[in-house]
Amino acid sequence: MEFQEVVRRRRMVRNYDPDRPVPPEVLERILANALRAPSAGFSQGWAFLVLESAEERSRYWEATVTSSEPDPWLADVQRAPLLIVALSHRQAYLDRYAAPDKGWTDKDDSRWPVPYWHIDTGFAALLMLLTVVDEGLGACFFGVPPERIPGFRAAFGVPDAYVPIGTLSVGYRAPDRKSPSLRRGHRPLADVVHRGTW
Repeated sequence: MEFQEVVRRRRMVRNYDPDRPVPPEVLERILANALRAPSAGFSQGWAFLVLESAEERSRYWEATVTSSEPDPWLADVQRAPLLIVALSHRQAYLDRYAAPDKGWTDKDDSRWPVPYWHIDTGFAALLMLLTVVDEGLGACFFGVPPERIPGFRAAFGVPDAYVPIGTLSVGYRAPDRKSPSLRRGHRPLADVVHRGTW
């Protein structure tokens, strides 16, 4: 598929065919492409928790769902045969920039204008989303509620140094309801691009 077509087709898919697992070779391409994301100082402060089995996915939902109320969105997303949790690792960046070729020996995170560990992990997640489209599948990126992060860590043995910035549900698309937010449409370039001055 041409790159422009991948970009055009990319959207959050919220319903999946639970009877069609993601082929292993496709999963490996998704993960390998994530590693091609840019990272400050080539710190690569990310990790990806892959949940394929029904038991793993069930444990994820038990740890992260905040309400027992029925939710059509959640019911559909839970049909995904694959979940990938993208986690950032701040210390990898602080350690990398204290290396001799960088020279920030104090490891002070106030030197960073923004938390690049989260941004770079987000770049990796976007490459996974684009790979999913290129492979003919669908995906949705969503967060772990902050109050559920301790339970998520406990359920999967995730070290405190890693922060889940989001989860990708991945699978073959099933008919789904597009988000009502899409009615807003894309903002025009003229509204968001400032050329030469604001």
